[in-house]
Amino acid sequence: MPQMRYAILKHGQHLEFVEMPSAYTYQLTALNQRLHKELEKLTAADVPQLPHVIAECDHLELIGTANKLIHGLDYINSLEQSFAGIQEKSYPLISLLTEIRALQAQLEQWYEEEFEE
Repeated sequence: MPQMRYAILKHGQHLEFVEMPSAYTYQLTALNQRLHKELEKLTAADVPQLPHVIAECDHLELIGTANKLIHGLDYINSLEQSFAGIQEKSYPLISLLTEIRALQAQLEQWYEEEFEE
């Protein structure tokens, strides 16, 4: 069974829990920090609101049904879709999309190799 790690993200008062392969959780955190740094430079009206990664942990047990665990690839796919939809004219958005898509491709390859049988 592959070792997973969890990123805890905060969006306002809402928490999100993202399950990632342990080798890629740091990349998600670094990408999140970079995106937040660059969001201020975007001039488009449809810039997505992103949660902040507030913690990482090796073990997570959610109690109750109020919170759901988000699969890492699902989270990255959603992130890519939200950034691909931005109509930006003043800032080179392609560099941010390239970083998102690079992590997306790495995760796709990891899951393909890990669960190939």
